[in-house]
Amino acid sequence: MNPVIANALLNFEPGIVIWIFITFVVFIVLLKKLAWGPILKALEQREQSIQESLDSAEKAMKRAEEISAKNDEALKKAEVEAQRLRKEAKEEAEKIRVDIIEKARSEAEAAKNQILESIEQEKQKAMLELRNQVAELAIEATRRILNAELDQKKNKKLVDDFIDELSKN
Repeated sequence: MNPVIANALLNFEPGIVIWIFITFVVFIVLLKKLAWGPILKALEQREQSIQESLDSAEKAMKRAEEISAKNDEALKKAEVEAQRLRKEAKEEAEKIRVDIIEKARSEAEAAKNQILESIEQEKQKAMLELRNQVAELAIEATRRILNAELDQKKNKKLVDDFIDELSKN
């Protein structure tokens, strides 16, 4: 080591120490006024800005969760509504199908009854014609066979009896 530096280190001079102390205090005061305040202020602003960003992010996250929950709820409601509508449509379709089948059965039964009624009317008409023809044939046959033996009154009674027997069969 250099003897001058070693000598300066070993000798204590109070004037230098006081000037170093005064310089150090002035430096600290100047540092506090000029640098420390603005640095702390900048750090506080930065901290506040970060906190605001975190708060904003937290609010946005909560809002996103609320929207997600609402969307999930709306989706569930839409699914339930869709299932209900599907069920109602199925029930309505089944009801329409049953109504159509019932209407077709009813129309078929009505047509069948009408046809049976028509057949019965035609049968009665045919029976009446047949009875009249049989009566005429019977009268004609009887008249020819018994032409000389029976008179008109007896002939009529015989035919009426014959027709009554046919009606009973």
